[in-house]
Amino acid sequence: MTADGCLPGDWFAAIVLAAGHAVRFGSDKLAAPLDGAPLLTHAIRAARAAPVAKVVVVTRPGLTLEPCPGKPAVEVVRLASTALSDTLKTGVAAVSGAKGAFVFLGDMPRIPHGLAASLAAAIGPAYAAMPRQGGRPGHPVLLSSRAFADICALTGDEGAGRLLRRRDDVTFVDCTDPAIHFDVDRPDDLARAAGPS
Repeated sequence: MTADGCLPGDWFAAIVLAAGHAVRFGSDKLAAPLDGAPLLTHAIRAARAAPVAKVVVVTRPGLTLEPCPGKPAVEVVRLASTALSDTLKTGVAAVSGAKGAFVFLGDMPRIPHGLAASLAAAIGPAYAAMPRQGGRPGHPVLLSSRAFADICALTGDEGAGRLLRRRDDVTFVDCTDPAIHFDVDRPDDLARAAGPS
């Protein structure tokens, strides 16, 4: 049983991937301020707004996270590797026992906070659930526990995208908000993200 009283396999978790080095940004983008808080804090807030019992942030050594009081608790896992597959596998390992895991990206600050609940309601027996806007899938992705073993077989900078594109048992939830595609790669992206969400 989890700290929130959930039985094994009866709860969702959220994984926030934040181990990259932000080469295109030119400095530590996840610590860059946006609306009075570090960029990464916005992704963590979206993850905590999801219907989850646990939030895991997978990040690299040296990145300072602001305190995250409240529930669900935020667990921080430090990882020397920046390979996407290693980051994702580490997150999945940290939430074993969950019936599924939302995958959030640390550089996507404007994810609508109600979207994760819609994905959870839609996944049913599907392998995964994803939001879609303008015909394009976006984030966060909700992976069922059936996907965990396949995630653990990924290598290098391979994420879950190619794996999900090969399957016909992925559920899509249509969304009108283009923020499901918006990530911060360069300083001008951060400037575009500033202001009301």
